[in-house]
Order: sequence, then C-alpha cells, then structure tokens
Amino acid sequence: MKIEEIKYILQNTDIKDIPSVADSFRKDMRTGVQKLIAKYQRDYSKYLDELSRLEVMQEFEHKYREYAYICGIDEVGRGPLSGPVVAGAVILPKDTTILYLNDSKQVSEKRRELLYDEIMEKAVAVGIGVVSPQVIDEINILQATYEAMRIAIRKLSVQPDLLLNDAVTIPQVKVKQVSLIKGDARSISIAAASIIAKVTRDRMMAEYHKLYPDYGFDQNKGYGSARHIEALKKIGPCPIHRQTFIKNFV
Repeated sequence: MKIEEIKYILQNTDIKDIPSVADSFRKDMRTGVQKLIAKYQRDYSKYLDELSRLEVMQEFEHKYREYAYICGIDEVGRGPLSGPVVAGAVILPKDTTILYLNDSKQVSEKRRELLYDEIMEKAVAVGIGVVSPQVIDEINILQATYEAMRIAIRKLSVQPDLLLNDAVTIPQVKVKQVSLIKGDARSISIAAASIIAKVTRDRMMAEYHKLYPDYGFDQNKGYGSARHIEALKKIGPCPIHRQTFIKNFV
C-alpha cells in the first residue's frame, strides 16, 4: 500500500480507533509509515488527555447525578459599555462527551462556533436570556444579569431539577442551586452555557456593527477598546450604549 493511502486511512479514522488501525500498519518498516504511526499515536495520546480533562470537569455532574436534569447557567456581557447581557442555560445528556468544551474565554472564536453547533445538537435543552442596555441602565447590571438567567431558565423546553451556576445564586428561582466559583472551568454544563451565551452575544454585536460601524463592535464586542472610546468621545453614544457605563467618556 502506498504511504499516501495509509495516510488517507489514518486521517479518516475515528480518533478512538487509531490504536487498532495503526497497529495494522506497524510491521511496515518504511520510514514514512512509521512517522505516520508515531504522529497519530501522539494525536491519540492528546485525545486521552482531553478525555481525562473532561472527566474532571464532570465532577459535579457525577456528584449530583441523582438529579434527572442538571442545568448549567452562565452569562456574558457584564462589563461592556454597550450591548445586552446574555445568559445561557444548558441541560446536557448524562455522560455526554463534547471534546474541547471549556470556559468560553479559554476557547478560540473558531472553536466556540464549532462547540456551539455541537452543544445545540446534543443538548437535552438550551435556553437563552437577553436583557437590553436600557433595562441594564434601569435596574443595574447585577439585577439585569439575574433577569437574563431567569429568562434563559424559562426558555428551557425541559424543567431542570438542579442548577449549576457560575459563582452566583439567582434570586426568585425555586429550583435547587449550586454556586461554583470559576464554574465555567469546573463543570461541563456551565462551560456549555458559557459557550452558548458567548457565541449568541458575539453574533448580536456583529449585527450591531452593521448598524453602528464607527465603534468597532465586530472586534471589541462592546468593550472599551481604544477605538470604541475614541468614537464615543468624537460622535457620542448610539442606541445600544449603556448610559450608566459611559459617563466618564461622554
């Protein structure tokens, strides 16, 4: 068999089946074949490391597995000068595996988009809550964050039995809650909610950029970048700015 043919086979082999497929070529002593085997064995080792990392991130899903529907909750957009605050609520199937799932801040934009699609495909239920800049100004960002989370929970198609939250306890919610410090890096359910919220808000800010291109929302997502602040000082705020956040710039 030609080396290119072997490479094609290995490239198209499911990662978990790499050891058995690689073993079938191990007696082929050509240097090119041995290099291919070594490369894909390294890839398999990285896969095992990733499974181990994900197993650690399921500590609380395992701890509370007597609950039928465990929901992760997280938000994005507390700090920006403009745009909404967005919360995600995600119920994953028990013992699900979504490779490279992590806190959205630790994942590249390209990876987040891929994870978003996989989460939406595999999740038992997903809810998204959005609270506008106007409401943020009216009730303050903390209360707006809580409201976004309550909206996300209400939008779930399945009623959760337990909420795993990233470092908050949500008022006016009757479901049992567990607050985890840095929960988006410790729970796959919260990490999934983080990804859903982040991708949703980033897409919204990209659309707002088309309406208000001077502020660079497609790049800064509403945070106070130099370009954003310069535009604020030069032309003033637009309709999606949080008036209570921009007092020092206008």
